[in-house]
Amino acid sequence: MTDDAYLFLLTEPATPLGAPPAAVGEPACMETPAVRAWLDAQGVTATSPRLRMVPPEETAAIPEDAERLPVPLGDEELSRLRQHTGPEAVARVEKELLAYRDCTDGRDALLGRALAAGVPLNRVVELTGEDPAAVAAAAR
Repeated sequence: MTDDAYLFLLTEPATPLGAPPAAVGEPACMETPAVRAWLDAQGVTATSPRLRMVPPEETAAIPEDAERLPVPLGDEELSRLRQHTGPEAVARVEKELLAYRDCTDGRDALLGRALAAGVPLNRVVELTGEDPAAVAAAAR
């Protein structure tokens, strides 16, 4: 195990590994010449969805073929990173997904009722953020 956290690039962006640097706040290491040069060499920005960060104890999980760079983090930054990458973070997101599912139960019926009541399709889209095609399909 190393004492440094690692920045790395996911080869498969859908892989749920690590956390984006922005989740840690604005880590001081992101402004260092070494990190900036590494990002430039990789052809990515600090906001790339492929750019992830893991704490020292999780570096073994980084895929072997992933481009990586060790970075020092302060105690506060490391604490925030651990909050976003630990099992508690997964549990928190799963809880949010369950709440979302509860909120979307009956979604199509609600969209259909809104349209039947005379709420214009564009207003339903504006209020819900749903795709216009999905709203129209719910009215059928």
